Parts: sequence; C-alpha cells; structure tokens
Amino acid sequence: MQQPVWKRLMWLVIIWGGSVLALAAVGMVFRVLMTAAGFKSH
Repeated sequence: MQQPVWKRLMWLVIIWGGSVLALAAVGMVFRVLMTAAGFKSH
C-alpha cells in the first residue's frame, strides 16, 4: 500500500515541526530552571 508523495512529505513536516517545538519547550524549561537557580545567560 504505497502512500502518495505529498502525504509522506506532510508526515515528515509534522514530525519535524513537533520535534522543533519539543526542543524549544525543553530549552525554555532549562532557561527558567537556570534563572531560578541564579545563573545568568549573559
């Protein structure tokens, strides 16, 4: 059962976007934790 190319590309974009959003969320959490611990980024 071969899926159309656009469907596979859409899944790729959705998964890529989800991973980017997850990484951004983890980065924000780490920044909040570092700020709460007293570390400064600059």
